Amino acid sequence: MIKLIATDMDGTLFDAPGHVPIETYGLVRELKEHGIHFAASSGRRLEELTEPFGPVFDEMDFVCSNGAEVYVGGKLIDREIFSHDALLRLGEVVNQFDNLHLLAHASSVTYCFDPPQKYEHLPRRRTPTRDLMLDETPGPEVHIYNGVIMCEDRDLIPDIVYALGVELGDVWTFAWTGGRGIDYMPKNVSKSNGIRKLIRHYLLTPDEVMVYGDSMNDYDILRYVGHPVVMGNGLYGVKQIAERVIETNKEHGVQKDIRRLLDELDGKSDTHPFT
Repeated sequence: MIKLIATDMDGTLFDAPGHVPIETYGLVRELKEHGIHFAASSGRRLEELTEPFGPVFDEMDFVCSNGAEVYVGGKLIDREIFSHDALLRLGEVVNQFDNLHLLAHASSVTYCFDPPQKYEHLPRRRTPTRDLMLDETPGPEVHIYNGVIMCEDRDLIPDIVYALGVELGDVWTFAWTGGRGIDYMPKNVSKSNGIRKLIRHYLLTPDEVMVYGDSMNDYDILRYVGHPVVMGNGLYGVKQIAERVIETNKEHGVQKDIRRLLDELDGKSDTHPFT
């Protein structure tokens, strides 16, 4: 019996324009009526997910900042704070690349390590909209729990991710999910570990968990749970370990799949993809 459903956001739950399809809210409530927890798993901060999930925000769980923050019913149950020394090392390496821009997010402020002349080259599409501290490194008293490295040239990102891994793979993990941003996380932080914390909180086993994903940063958790489901638009690597491959996010594949699960639980379906 599935007791927890967790889903990635971009390329998975979100539709092509990057919105939560409206039918999702009703599905979350129906799952709750059946005793099934629903969790959003994302590299985004909680504040970025408040509006998209507004109608059901207090009825679901969140694994945010690539697993650095875990919320159950609106209550923070765990937060991983980035090492100040490791952040300084990251800044030194990123500064060697003239097309990279290091951003570090605290609770209400984004720190940009760039001097003004380099900041002007920061891709405007992802320029922070919160309070911005330009050309400033956060001190050890500042709690950093989320960050991104922006790259001016998307085509160079695979090479840069490899180089960053060689330089700093002992302390950081780097993930590229598309666009021009590279997520960075401490070695002990991942969406997978965040989901594991939810599993422990609810006293579940991996066999009672279903996860939806589409990219390689979902690979670890898809491999861990009993029911890994991958989008039709997902990457080749995660499709190879999927229990099922469903419709694309453009086709609202997650929502259709959850609908089928609920119909089966209600005895409305003759097919049994979840057994």
